[in-house]
Amino acid sequence: MTDAFRGRRALVTGASSGIGADLARQLAQRGADLVLTARRQDRLDSLAAECRLFGVTAETAAADIADEASRLALAERFPTIDILVNNAGLGVFGAFAEAEWARTEAMLAVNITALTHLTRLFATPMAARGWGRIMMVASTAAFQPVPLYAAYAATKSYVLSLGESLNVELSGRGVRTTVLCPGVTETEFFDAAGQTRSTFTRRSAMTSAEVARIGIAALLAGRSSVVAGRSNAAMAFGTRFAPRGLAARLAFRMMKP
Repeated sequence: MTDAFRGRRALVTGASSGIGADLARQLAQRGADLVLTARRQDRLDSLAAECRLFGVTAETAAADIADEASRLALAERFPTIDILVNNAGLGVFGAFAEAEWARTEAMLAVNITALTHLTRLFATPMAARGWGRIMMVASTAAFQPVPLYAAYAATKSYVLSLGESLNVELSGRGVRTTVLCPGVTETEFFDAAGQTRSTFTRRSAMTSAEVARIGIAALLAGRSSVVAGRSNAAMAFGTRFAPRGLAARLAFRMMKP
């Protein structure tokens, strides 16, 4: 591994498991000092100890980023962040009209509001210093409508659009933004979202370590966005040529348990 990020400090949200934990490991292997945040302190502590084996510092800050005061506290406690990884996210599976509003509202708070606010809090000082890297974790769901994940897919379309726009806005000030779009990944996502795995999700899953490696490579290369996995990239590209109504019906069939 290179020391590409030696001397830089990275804040990783949703770092307690899955893609977030593997992104933290990848950053540590490249020399980045870490600030790890999520709600589960015990998991953060375990990951921090693991990452310190790469010769970096790793601090933890248990927080619920859906809470505005928690986000402001992070920015106050860690004013100098060079690499922001907006990984934390929630999914809600099922018919939109039948989903509990509290779950949908919590998802919107994390996937859109918290991500946007944290980006604003840390991108401004990055631009003032003339260097920064921001990663936003979206999904292949960003490229098309996904019935049974209707609101979730819409949040990820927002993340993709925001990240690609900011990459143009901020690149002249030394800040690059990369949007990572994983497909189905072996994490705790499906259990938390309430989905019984379909045949498609069982057969197409990648490991979180594979996804993280692709994401960090894209961040190092300064790419505005990347789809993890060749088959996922082909599907995302193919949606450009399919009528959106047809794409929605196909997605519905693939997501049904």
